[in-house]
Amino acid sequence: MKNFFKKALLIVFVISIASCSDDDDTSFVADTMTIADFVSDNADYSLLLEALQKTGLDVTLNGTGTFTVFAPNNDAFTAFLNGATLDDVPTEVLEQVLLNHVLGTTVTSGNLSTAYVSNLATETTSGANISMYINTSNGVTINGTSTVTMADIMTDNGVIHAVDEVIALPTMLTFIALDSSLSSLASVATNTMGFDTDFETVLSDPDSKLTVLAPDNDAFAALGDISMVPAETIEQILLNHVGAGVNLSSGLTTGYGNTLATYDGTMDPLSLYINTDGGVSFNGVSTVTTPDIVTSNGVIHKVDGVIGLPSIVTFATADPNFSTLVDALTTLTPSTDFVSILSTMNGTGSAPFTVFAPINTAFDAISPLPTDENVIAGILQHHVIGMANVRSTSLTNGTVATLNGDVTIDAAAPSVTGATNTSASAIIVADVQAVNGVIHAIDQVLLPN
Repeated sequence: MKNFFKKALLIVFVISIASCSDDDDTSFVADTMTIADFVSDNADYSLLLEALQKTGLDVTLNGTGTFTVFAPNNDAFTAFLNGATLDDVPTEVLEQVLLNHVLGTTVTSGNLSTAYVSNLATETTSGANISMYINTSNGVTINGTSTVTMADIMTDNGVIHAVDEVIALPTMLTFIALDSSLSSLASVATNTMGFDTDFETVLSDPDSKLTVLAPDNDAFAALGDISMVPAETIEQILLNHVGAGVNLSSGLTTGYGNTLATYDGTMDPLSLYINTDGGVSFNGVSTVTTPDIVTSNGVIHKVDGVIGLPSIVTFATADPNFSTLVDALTTLTPSTDFVSILSTMNGTGSAPFTVFAPINTAFDAISPLPTDENVIAGILQHHVIGMANVRSTSLTNGTVATLNGDVTIDAAAPSVTGATNTSASAIIVADVQAVNGVIHAIDQVLLPN
């Protein structure tokens, strides 16, 4: 045992001497390594480091947190700057470009999949985080331009994936042109032959600030052959999928909004019925499948149906507040094809129409309804003005002829009174604009003589 301890002490002594003699040649790995440390320690990322320092994001990426950074090297930044310097880029713009490379969670390459994710850049009007499209079908690409060249550089506060291009802030056109499930929309929208609207310019304009309801390829396929549809009609259908402002799904509520499509060459916008009961649907024909694809100049919601130009019947059937009215127009009056009548286009029959449409509670107040079909038909016709699209701003005091007798308008209220009503019916929702007329929802049924 005594000899064993002597030998052990000798070995320890020899090792200690050897260690001391090699001190000058040893590179010690730091106990901690943040994302900012890695960038700072690698000369190939000097431009990225300079950009981070200019915006103060070096402090963020040196702190606690869980980040995923798609890191462009110097060659990527040089190509992005295209002869300019980082000092030529406004600090607030540079900050958003950098944040467009950062996720707020740690995602290693094994957990990346083809999908939209939200990064830390923000759309200015809504404050929502901007989306990025990751495609893993052949390696990993981001927004169709930047490719991961080295993955899974692990640090104490996240992971770095090296990329070969700076990821520019995406516009609505970026994703519509990139997403393979939207190729039909991209093809139709960018064929400007006969269009007054340059959709490519609108979708790429940094100041657009729009909401786009983007039908997928299956939605366009369901339309069949549209080659014979006039260009001006296709243009209006496309505009019927676009709304002013950046409207996130969380801010949508059941009710009516407007699109950029217009009524019969006027400036009056077509309406859009939004229903948020059990998802989000539009005009009763199209449902959101992928919400909130946020870009620098707007937001895209993918939908599963093309939203055609709405008629009076479209809104009557889409809005559940008119379910009793629809029943009266169909089941209770089988001898009169009100659906066909109210679907006719302008210049045909009595179109356009101005319809004072009673909501369900209005019909409840006169329940039970008359059983005579002719009486019901006469009541319904008392709510329709033919050959006129009279919006609320054009209502004037006095009597006006319907398809069955006169009603009295009070433009200031605004309200409308039937021939034998004892009180006025308030217009509770005005200017629901269709392509063949306008609807004003009212809270009482109008009764003719």
